[in-house]
Amino acid sequence: MGAIAKEKDENTIDSFVAYFKVQTSQQSSLISIWIDRQTGVNYLYTWSAQGCALTPLLDENGKVIATQIGEANKQL
Repeated sequence: MGAIAKEKDENTIDSFVAYFKVQTSQQSSLISIWIDRQTGVNYLYTWSAQGCALTPLLDENGKVIATQIGEANKQL
């Protein structure tokens, strides 16, 4: 596996903000955190040549992690 690049990603997909991205140097896989602009819920998104997945991030108590709506938009 190649080097990993971490960067703040300012792309948007509909109502989601791709806030943080980790991608291999070969660009064969991607892990990012998306924040829903309407609800503030944080999601973990993974992509590779085999497929992709999207799941809500949970805290240590199993509750959904949510960013305040204003904060989600400020982070960009």
